[in-house]
Amino acid sequence: MKGKYMKAMDVVMTPIHKEGHVFVVIFFAVSIGLFFLAEPLGWVGLILTAWCLYFFRDPERVVPQDAGILVSPADGTVCAITEAAPPAELGMGDEPCTRISIFLSVFNVHVNRLPAAGEITGMAYVPGKYLNAAASEASDENERQLIRMTTEDGHDIAFAQVAGLVARRILCDLHIGDNHGRGERFGLIRFGSRTDIYLDKKLAPKVSVGQTMIGGETVIAASAE
Repeated sequence: MKGKYMKAMDVVMTPIHKEGHVFVVIFFAVSIGLFFLAEPLGWVGLILTAWCLYFFRDPERVVPQDAGILVSPADGTVCAITEAAPPAELGMGDEPCTRISIFLSVFNVHVNRLPAAGEITGMAYVPGKYLNAAASEASDENERQLIRMTTEDGHDIAFAQVAGLVARRILCDLHIGDNHGRGERFGLIRFGSRTDIYLDKKLAPKVSVGQTMIGGETVIAASAE
């Protein structure tokens, strides 16, 4: 019982991403107004306010420091591991590479983290559809933010923030030429989405379909050499 209480308190005390502040204020203000109309509606509003706090939570993570590894860029579930050409917009050629796709439900942490330390060498925003983020075609047809990185180990990788069925806003704080550390926060997608990562031939996946990811902590790939 004590363990469950402590877990509940951890959720309550977890800080939220700055992008969530305005939503929490709006949800709470609407809830107060609903109480004047009908008390049951006010309670529904407060429940939705609590969910909003939960959605935008931004917990600290313990980032592995082992050499030659990549960590998951997002919380969620691995929904596909396939061979696919990297995004054409990033100029990485058309030779297929391993793509790992992570589906984020509305209950996952939606703060994205960098899979490796390195330099941002390319970026492209692609407008698109809002298909279910778990669908295989979402990687190529949905709205997405594409990022290319040269890691400190010399790997040429790419990763993508992909909008989903109810996601309507992709936030990315990166710029070409930036150098960042592994596991650093770099953006957010709301509300429900997908994150893809493209590995070069010198990297091998270390996860399987259906596995649960913890952004910034779970080792998703490692050097194949």
